[in-house]
Amino acid sequence: MKLASFRLGGRSSYGLVLENGLVDLGGRLGEDYGDLRSLLAKGGLGDRRLHGFLERAAADAGLGDAEFLPVIPNPSKIICVGLNYRDHVEETGRSESAHPAVFFRLAASQVGHRGAILLPPESDKLDYEGELAVIIGKAGRRIRAEDALAHVAGYACYNDASVRDWQRHASQWGPGKNFVSTGAFGPWMVTADEIDPTAHPLKLETRVNGEVMQRTTTDRMIFPIPEIIRYVSTFTVLEPGDVIVTGTPAGVGMARDPQRFLKPGDRVEVEIEGIGTLVNDVAAEAV
Repeated sequence: MKLASFRLGGRSSYGLVLENGLVDLGGRLGEDYGDLRSLLAKGGLGDRRLHGFLERAAADAGLGDAEFLPVIPNPSKIICVGLNYRDHVEETGRSESAHPAVFFRLAASQVGHRGAILLPPESDKLDYEGELAVIIGKAGRRIRAEDALAHVAGYACYNDASVRDWQRHASQWGPGKNFVSTGAFGPWMVTADEIDPTAHPLKLETRVNGEVMQRTTTDRMIFPIPEIIRYVSTFTVLEPGDVIVTGTPAGVGMARDPQRFLKPGDRVEVEIEGIGTLVNDVAAEAV
């Protein structure tokens, strides 16, 4: 099952993604589940009406008719893991850590599929980072690694675009990871009953203007998804709708020779096997 958040006819909603369009669940089930985060929190993935819509409902709108929002527009937490692929650790000149390198994104920094990633006027060092995102569906604290996948609702593509000079202002990465409209999240989530990156590694590829910049498989993570969930849930309660962004592989623009930073007019695509392709154009932020 594929689920997306979107704006349709001036109204924010969410729904099922079919081959020929979108089923507007917000319009049909809004009294029970106001948004996608609410659907997850209230156990709506098990609601038999969803499966009925999936099998029988006609699309309410075409895929091109909606403005896609970040898959979860309003997560309580966006938890990102840095330096989680060995080849990326090597290209940055850093050393492996004994524990995941965790930082946080703000929900206001996100943008949806086909939305513009914004290059701020304060920098010319905007970089791409294709990643797999994990969406939490069941709350938990101190979750054991062997139980972790039971807390996952689904998976999506993420572009953790980074303003590199601001990222390096200090030892904390927060400023460079939170400029407005730099965290692209989409195009939709695929529910965990359909894919399992821990059992069947997924191919991940990032392209800029059609040129392949990053290519990996998800089994190359230093800290696999169950271990990340175990570690993060030790210090915080994971809640439905929380997003964990699991790290980027080698090939980022900062590490290239010559360096390849994003500029207005560039198109960035993050494609993950079994999920889809997140597409965003780069634009200069208006000030």
